[in-house]
This record gives sequence, structure tokens and C-alpha cells, in this order.
Amino acid sequence: MPELDTTASSADTAAAPDRLHDGFRALRDALSREIVGQRELVDRLLTALLADGHLLVEGAPGLAKTTAIRALAARLEADFSRVQFTPDLLPADLTGTEIWRPQEGRFEFVPGPIFHPILLADEINRAPAKVQSALLEAMGERQVTVGRHTYALPPLFLVMATQNPIEQEGTFPLPEAQLDRFLMHVRIGYPDVDAETEILRLARERARDALGQPPPPPARMPLADVFAARRAVLDLHMAPALERYLVELVLATREPARYDAALARRIAWGASPRGSIALERCARARAWLQGRDYVTPDDIRSVAPDVLRHRVLPSYEATAEGWDGERLVGEVLARVPVP
Repeated sequence: MPELDTTASSADTAAAPDRLHDGFRALRDALSREIVGQRELVDRLLTALLADGHLLVEGAPGLAKTTAIRALAARLEADFSRVQFTPDLLPADLTGTEIWRPQEGRFEFVPGPIFHPILLADEINRAPAKVQSALLEAMGERQVTVGRHTYALPPLFLVMATQNPIEQEGTFPLPEAQLDRFLMHVRIGYPDVDAETEILRLARERARDALGQPPPPPARMPLADVFAARRAVLDLHMAPALERYLVELVLATREPARYDAALARRIAWGASPRGSIALERCARARAWLQGRDYVTPDDIRSVAPDVLRHRVLPSYEATAEGWDGERLVGEVLARVPVP
């Protein structure tokens, strides 16, 4: 696979923040028109794209999870692949394998779907631990080792894994240490009445298009623009007091007794430094998507539940009382003073 130059393709790419903002604003609007009623999912997809991380999306079947990631790929200069995780899936079905070529007297590596820049891992908790580990190792190391050879993944590598909150029989839940590899854990719900009415209209239009002349493909954003936007996100201003607030939020999940004794009994494990890094990157990405060149407390508080809910583990006592990571993060946000 040829190397992609992740530097700006031209001088104006690096020197035109307004053009980059306009491009991502148009991308968000286009996705929102196609993914009706799931604006939060669209925003989190773009946040993960800008923060160079991966998403775990949890929601009932039929909530446009597959449509969302496919629509994003269609609007980027990037290939897309979908893998349906099942109990009989093997790691080689994901990573690829070496095939013996007797005519040439050598093994040839045939890449698997993991080598696509955008990958949907559908119902990741239905595959056994070996397959989950193969994916999560690639997510963390950005490379795949098969036999004695290591193969680099594309410079743009975005995984959206899905989990079905129902039908847990025959599933293999991801361990907490593996959940920590995901930048965000997003939960989505059903659309409201207006959104579902719009979904019906959109479905009719797509059915008509399928019977007639298909619409032209959408314009695709160059990957150089994506990498330029990522650099712009990292250049955003974050005040020292705000950076301290971000770190205090994460420390409060590890030392909750500093704020509330009852909360300390309910939190078994807090977020790791990876959580701090993820929270900063996502807050910066949200601020940039809002068109600002600085981060606000609202940026941090807005993304904190999705960034930390899978990194803060309730104690047995808290679980018995109905507490989960999301509720615990909400309590932390309520107790740590905002600068």
C-alpha cells in the first residue's frame, strides 16, 4: 500500500482555517441530512475523526449506526469495510493471512479488511476474545503482525465498533482494559416523532432512486484536509486553569474521597492517563468544530460522559444499587468546581 503524505497537499491547505472549517461544517450538515435524528452520533464521529481515535457505539438495531459510518466514508477519500463479528470469526478473517504460492515458491500476504482506512466492526461483542484482541491491538499499535512480518495500517485509520444492548446471550463482553482503547463510548437512542417522520420520507426517496437513475456520488474531502484539521485542533488554545480542571476531573475518578465519601465507596477504578489524553483531544475537537480557536469548560463537560463512562468502574455495592459509569461521571462533573 503506498504511503500517504500526511502533510498539507498545498500551501493553502495549511493556511486556510476558514476553508477547513467550511469543509467540515458542510460535511456535518450532509451527514445530518442523511442520518436523521442522530446528530450526537454525527458529532461524535467527526470528533473521533479529528481526535484520531476510535468509537464504540451502543444502541438498538436499526438506529443508522452502519449508515452513519458508511456515509462518512463516502464523503472522504477513504475506503470503507464492514465486518460482521460472529462467534466463528477468526483473527485471520480480520487481519489477513499468508497464502502459499506454489508456482512462485513463496508465501504471499493477503490483507484483510482491517487494512481499510475506515472500518465498521459490527457487534464486536459477538466475536471471541482472540478476534477482539486482534482488532484492539491494531487500534492501539496501528500495525498488524502476521507470522514474522509487521504491516503498517493506513495513516487514516478509524474504527467504529458497535454493541447491541439487547440479546446478550452468546456474547463476549469486552474487558475493561480493552474498552479503554476506545476514545469514546457513545450511547444512542430512538429518534423523536419529527425525526422518524423525516426518516420515512428519506427512505421513500432512496427507494425511488434505487428504481431509477441513482443520484451522483457526493463530493469527497481530501485526506490532506483531514490531517490539516487535526493539526489545527492541536494548535487550539487551552488556558492553564482549564487544563488543570480537565486533569482534576480525571483525578476525581481516582480519588473521589477528596470530594465525597459516598462517591468513594461507589467507584472501584478511575480513569487512566489515557482518559486524560482522550478528554483533552475530544474537547479540542469539539471547540474546533464549533468554529473557535480556544477551549471552554463547556467543551470539556460536553464530551466527558462519552470519554469517561467506560473508564470509570462502579464498585459491587454501586452496581447493586443501579449505578453505572455514566452516572458516576455525572456525579464527578457535579462536584469538581468549574474554573
